[in-house]
Amino acid sequence: MKILVADDSNVSRHLLSSMVKKWGYEVVSASDGTQAWEVLRQPDAPRLAVLDWMMPGLTGPQVCEMVRQKGGDAYIYILLLTGRTQKEDVIEGMTAGADDYVVKPFDQQELRVRLRAGRRIVELQDELLSAREALRKQATHDTLTGLKNRARIREILADQMKIAEEFRSPLGVIMLDLDKFKLVNDVYGHAAGDAVLIGASERIQNVLDEEDAVGRYGGEEFLIVAPRAAADLAALAERVRSAIGAEPVASGTTLLTVTASLGYATFCPNVEAETLLRAADEALYRAKHNGRNRVEPGVLDGCTPA
Repeated sequence: MKILVADDSNVSRHLLSSMVKKWGYEVVSASDGTQAWEVLRQPDAPRLAVLDWMMPGLTGPQVCEMVRQKGGDAYIYILLLTGRTQKEDVIEGMTAGADDYVVKPFDQQELRVRLRAGRRIVELQDELLSAREALRKQATHDTLTGLKNRARIREILADQMKIAEEFRSPLGVIMLDLDKFKLVNDVYGHAAGDAVLIGASERIQNVLDEEDAVGRYGGEEFLIVAPRAAADLAALAERVRSAIGAEPVASGTTLLTVTASLGYATFCPNVEAETLLRAADEALYRAKHNGRNRVEPGVLDGCTPA
């Protein structure tokens, strides 16, 4: 773990840096408070910091205050080194945002133990962040394919419709359904069906642009939200269709042919999400009716796309 050692005394800084290196830390050093703040404000800042109280530029407590005001998910544990022993001084340092303090001259083992405690706190916080992110992803993503789930892709569509409405910018949606998917499950089993869903999901994502979003809408059906692609929505849908059927999907030693039917619709001002999705869905089923493995346009009555 990286640790910042900030002290304006060259002798003290070098001694302290050598000491914490022996304890297994990767040291970043600063010779004054301003340098310390520049290090700690970076995205990849050390998660532990040992700051001398009195430094040129910014004092240790001032650096603490600036770090806490900056905020961010990655918590930085700060330990102040000080020759001050009055209760008021301790309160000042802790109020500024320091997590702990050690009075100089300090005992090496005491400092080592306090840093070890700080490291545990940082590691526990990282575990909590990882757990929070896992829960967030579980709530917004499909567990099998890793794509956004139905609720999340609907939220994205609603947000993009607001943008398209306000700025009269283009927006398109594509509904996609894998052809004869039930037959795959019935003949080859659900493991094969899962392989097909995962393979199709990967191929869809490979075709889309960065601003596009795709979600598993339900079963073997997918919804693509494509901002700024309305003028070329048919071509995008065709690229997706071609990518899905380009080659068989492997499930163990079995190669499964996969095709998809797609319907698309272009957003118009004052059109509700359900109307837009219905137009794309009707086009999808028209593609199914007309032989599958094809793309059909959706129609919104009396609508001139933005």
